[in-house]
Amino acid sequence: MAFIENRIFDELKIGDSASIKHTLIFKDIELFSIMSGDVNPAHVDAEYAKDDMFHKIIAQGMWGASIISTVLGTELPGPGTIYLDQTLKFTAPVAPGDTVTFMVTVIDKKPEKHIVDLECKCINQNNKMVISGIATVIAPTVKVKRERIELPTATLKEPKGEWYKNLIKLKNNFAPLKTAVVHPVDQLALQGAIDAAKENLIIPILVGPKDKILAAAKVANLDISSYELIPTRHSNESAEVAVKLVRDGKAEALMKGKIHTDELLEPVVNKETGLLTGRRLSHVFYVEAPNYFKPLFLSDAAINIRPNLREKKDITQNAIDLFHTLGFGTPKVAIVCAVESVNEEMQCTLDAAALSKMADRGEITGAIVDGPLAFDNAISIESAREKNIHSDVAGYADIIIVPDIESGNILYKEMTYMSHMEAAGMVMGATVPIILTSRGSDDISRKASCAMALVYVRNKEKLNNQSDNSNK
Repeated sequence: MAFIENRIFDELKIGDSASIKHTLIFKDIELFSIMSGDVNPAHVDAEYAKDDMFHKIIAQGMWGASIISTVLGTELPGPGTIYLDQTLKFTAPVAPGDTVTFMVTVIDKKPEKHIVDLECKCINQNNKMVISGIATVIAPTVKVKRERIELPTATLKEPKGEWYKNLIKLKNNFAPLKTAVVHPVDQLALQGAIDAAKENLIIPILVGPKDKILAAAKVANLDISSYELIPTRHSNESAEVAVKLVRDGKAEALMKGKIHTDELLEPVVNKETGLLTGRRLSHVFYVEAPNYFKPLFLSDAAINIRPNLREKKDITQNAIDLFHTLGFGTPKVAIVCAVESVNEEMQCTLDAAALSKMADRGEITGAIVDGPLAFDNAISIESAREKNIHSDVAGYADIIIVPDIESGNILYKEMTYMSHMEAAGMVMGATVPIILTSRGSDDISRKASCAMALVYVRNKEKLNNQSDNSNK
């Protein structure tokens, strides 16, 4: 059983000291902002959060000072201590992932009012002073010893759909995406397409057996009379017709209805009449994880079964291109395996090392790529430091590249079903985006996938126009 015990004024001696060691994580900053009511955008807004220096400044002040108070109130002098004054000098920034030792040392005692001065020193993992100063307190005079209370774990959770609102903000005033919805013959698939249309994300072209689509609309109580409906006899024909609409310039995207992914993609990958670009098709999930400090991209968990090195190169580049085109900047890409070291008996680790080197040489562009990394040290600063991994990606990954479809699909479903994370998804590598969500995806995920495809297409158009103008 753990106890908390103070040292009363008469027990304190010059030179007595106590310390606490703590590793800063992003959740510490968020919790402090919630507790204090601090809504300064530099502290809590995602746009500012992209800049690590904001986190360093915030952590150095509000977090560092609070931990010093914790040492004084729980360790030395301990329970019953009354804070009078504190002068602190901040000499170096503290960033998420830094491990700081907070130490207080008794340097003076004033018996008349039981006043004690304590020197405060805070040193990071590199033995560099980050905070120093003097704290003045009234030391307790009554002995206290009691069982140490174990504090509950705090969980930060956004309201359902909040991440979707953030994604919608990216769409500006873009014109809706003309989208061929392939075989929307059940309520869920049809509802998702119509909901996206109502929010001006897509203009749906419904491709499938007319009687089945009308029956689904009746069950869902949807009026689809204003939308174009192209009748087909079966799902294979639905996919073929939808691909032709794209080739003829009548559609800008495909959206999966109630049709198997293989069946949908068969006409897409046709070498003569399909939508190939020369790059491998791959699927990218955009995942909002409540316990991670930023959105996370996951690829490939839906299409490529056991990709080889060349295919993994395309999978990685596809995810990077999507990240860039959505306007998120330069991503940090983690090539994940079961371990974080190269093992010749594990092909994944050899591929990961090769992909990292390919990025170094410019064969993969637009990102910082590192691997092999285990999943924990790809997304956990603490885990990376524990394993002494020195990497710009470890603990900060924006994109996770998995070894194969089995590991990726299991990870995605654990995220969404067990951890209740929200996800949007689309296929990259074709001439147009293919909005491909899981059959179990809810309406928000389907709309978010449409929003992602819209922003991708319209931003890509802008970039192409800028490039054409600069070449004139």
